[in-house]
Amino acid sequence: MFDLPGSWVWDYWFADDGEKYHIFFLYASRALRDPDARHYRASIGHAVSTDLVEWTQVEDALVRSDAPAFDDLATWTGSVVRHPDGTWFLFYTGASLSPDGKNVQRVGYATSDDLTTWTKASGPVLEAAGPWYETLDDDAWQDEAFRDPWVFADPEGDGWHMLVTARAPHGIPLGRGVVGHAWSPDLRTWELREPLTAPSDTGFGQLEVMQVENVDGRPVLLFSCLDDHATPARAGARGGTWAVPAESLTGPFDIDAAYPLTDDALYVGRLLRRRSDGQWLLFAFRNAGEDGRFVGGVSDPMPVEWQADRLVARRESRE
Repeated sequence: MFDLPGSWVWDYWFADDGEKYHIFFLYASRALRDPDARHYRASIGHAVSTDLVEWTQVEDALVRSDAPAFDDLATWTGSVVRHPDGTWFLFYTGASLSPDGKNVQRVGYATSDDLTTWTKASGPVLEAAGPWYETLDDDAWQDEAFRDPWVFADPEGDGWHMLVTARAPHGIPLGRGVVGHAWSPDLRTWELREPLTAPSDTGFGQLEVMQVENVDGRPVLLFSCLDDHATPARAGARGGTWAVPAESLTGPFDIDAAYPLTDDALYVGRLLRRRSDGQWLLFAFRNAGEDGRFVGGVSDPMPVEWQADRLVARRESRE
């Protein structure tokens, strides 16, 4: 398990340089006392491992910028990919406050030659915009949701795709969560495209921290959402991380067919393929303890496999 004694650790993502695994994670000081206050104090930390179990913390990757900037409140969740020229790109969420104090999320990136020293681009590359995506003007949600970029190369070699936690501007508020979508030819310039899913009366208010992978040759989408941010149809499911059948890495995705991969004790499930044996592993952060309070810290790896049409973890860590 990866955790820090003096800080809460929650959302995270991985990079594999061929020799070491890298974990980038959100963290905030426990001196805040209230774990709900951590979101507006988040920085992006960095640790390395050779076995995905024992981790060594190294220097932080990113912190918020000085105001005014799109990330002057906090730096939130993202993903890391490598350009064919060898440059690493860390895409991340920049959070700032609107004049009336509401949270606005945009996507930016930083680059690195060594996964250690990162240089931010001059500003955001993507933000929510109509007609496809809900903004603060719709006044239907507590924030302008446009975060958690998951970037991957097009399977056919046609540039790069980004999946984003976003919301449609129509439908019932708790069912407006959609798979936001953008495309890039070079990782630096991005074209906002229509979402890959539609809002649903049996769906979710937000599809957090998405990831798509071909697990043993079968495409699957992962996202996270708790009961209180989902439609009444999902009440009582106590899902944390959800899995969705997929026809390809770019969909179609049947969000109504989503099933819990973990319960709400574990959140932000991430898949990673172990280099040594090709085994797909599930990680998650510890969300709720037996007393219902936030815990934090990233779990040890849990092997996953297909059982009929469902992806399942062969064991689940409850440290």
